[in-house]
This record gives sequence, C-alpha cells and structure tokens, in this order.
Amino acid sequence: MAHVVIFTRRDRGVLPSLELLEHRVSTLPATAEAVAHAPAGDLLVVDAVGELAAAKAVCRLLQHDAAPVLLVLGEGGFAAVTAEWGATDIVLDSAGPAELEARIRLGLAAARASAPAATSGLSIDEASYQAKVDGKPVDLTYKEFELLRFLAAHPARVFTREQLLSEVWGYDYFGGTRTVDVHVRRLRAKLGDLETLIGTVRGVGYRFELLDD
Repeated sequence: MAHVVIFTRRDRGVLPSLELLEHRVSTLPATAEAVAHAPAGDLLVVDAVGELAAAKAVCRLLQHDAAPVLLVLGEGGFAAVTAEWGATDIVLDSAGPAELEARIRLGLAAARASAPAATSGLSIDEASYQAKVDGKPVDLTYKEFELLRFLAAHPARVFTREQLLSEVWGYDYFGGTRTVDVHVRRLRAKLGDLETLIGTVRGVGYRFELLDD
C-alpha cells in the first residue's frame, strides 16, 4: 500500500477510481505553502483538470522531491504539458482502477530503481532491513532503520518531529516528539563518522544531508 498525496483546488473527484484502491490518500490544496508543509508521499498526484497554470507551478515545486509525480489531466489538457513540467507520468481523470493501479506500481518501481543504492559510504538494503557503513553492517533497531530509510528516501528535505512521528511511528503512536530526538541521537552514534548524514535544522527538525564522496 502506498501513501498517495494529492494536490488539487477541487473539493473532490480528482481520481474517482483511486477510492477503489487500497492506498492511503492525503489531499492538500495546490499551493506553494501546502507543498512546503506536505507529508512525505510515495506518489504525488497533481490535479491539472481546469487548472493548468496552477498545476504547472506545483509540479515545478515538486521537482526536487524524490517521489514520482503523476499529473491528472482532462481530455483537452495534453497539448499544454511539456517536459519542463517535471511530471513523471500522466493519467486521465477518468482512468479506471486497473490502469491507475498499474501507473502507481510502475511509478513506485521507477523511483526505487533511480534511487542511489549507496550514499557516501552508507548503503541501505530494504529487502533485508540492513544498513551498512563502508560495507560493515550497522546494528539498528527496527525503528532506527525505518527512520534512516525514510530520511534517506527524501534527501535534503526537512521534516518536523511531528511529521517523522506520523510517517515512521504512525498515526496511532501516542508518545511525544522526544522519541524522535532519542532515536536520532542513537542513530547518529551508530553511524559513527557518517553521523552528519542526519542533519539538524534548528527550530524545525531533521533532514538527510547529501555529502560529497
């Protein structure tokens, strides 16, 4: 199941067939402010039906996000879309659930394939839940691994402690944000010389730093 984040200026009806699929969906307004504070999604959907100029602006803002961007169009919108929009794929708003599920699946697969397998001596193997530093396994707990994996999947993007609690620990977690600080401290200690990969943005939260090799 993927987390699909939709940016739209409509109240409903962006992709009716999405309601028939078993994905977690978050819907936000198609504004720069919403993009800046959006939760991390596995797939980002931008509604361009009737709002081409606004949709293009949102797509441009999302170009530095690691997640694939799926652009939703009406029949008359194809002529306006070019490569400079930065969308990964396009789909008609009338697409059926089978087509939409296939596009989501392929978009996620393409994003995983294009992600770097290793960063500055750090490698993360999602299949085995194993992280390595310079080829040596790092003994991480499940939550430490999930936190590292999540931050590394969204390099340079800053997440608040509340966002990390929601994305890594889940909405049903009742602990405080101090939990995030504790896990970050332990994670940095285990990363050793690569502890600076987990950067602190004072007054905001944490991000995964892109370091030079």
